[in-house]
Amino acid sequence: MERTGRAPARSGGRTRPIDVYLNDHLAGATGGVGLARRIAGAQQGSPAGPTLRELAREVARDRDSLLEVMSQLGVEPRRYKVLAARAGEKVARLKSNGRLVRRSPLSTLVELEAMHLGVEGKASLWRALRALADRDPRLSASALDALLERARRQAETLEELRLRQAVAVLTARRT
Repeated sequence: MERTGRAPARSGGRTRPIDVYLNDHLAGATGGVGLARRIAGAQQGSPAGPTLRELAREVARDRDSLLEVMSQLGVEPRRYKVLAARAGEKVARLKSNGRLVRRSPLSTLVELEAMHLGVEGKASLWRALRALADRDPRLSASALDALLERARRQAETLEELRLRQAVAVLTARRT
């Protein structure tokens, strides 16, 4: 990837705070894409299935938007963080859910909660970048405003789905 026209990723041999910050969010976004796709796949055929599929597509687009912002700011993605996030998302599938062979309805509740937290973290990122947009012409305030609005809608959708799942699961006699 050519670095022409971008600020150096390191200043005086040291990594800039924005490099670390954006790469940490990229790792989270990578895990979030995997989680969103897993939930959508598990809920395929359910009433929430189409909503979750669209949400998974949006989460993937948001990750792409983050990569664009990183490019605009001259921040190189750290491959090891992305790989670690993918591995962590896979390991998270091994959590105990009260069932050995098949998926528990409790798994969906916990995953929806994790997705909601991830979306809130993503919104925090967009807000921080939006504050920088007033000082840095490489950032588009209007694009960040749109990303913030999408994160708000995603959080609302996830909260509705999470509460429905919580009522269904937590009032059931057996998991």
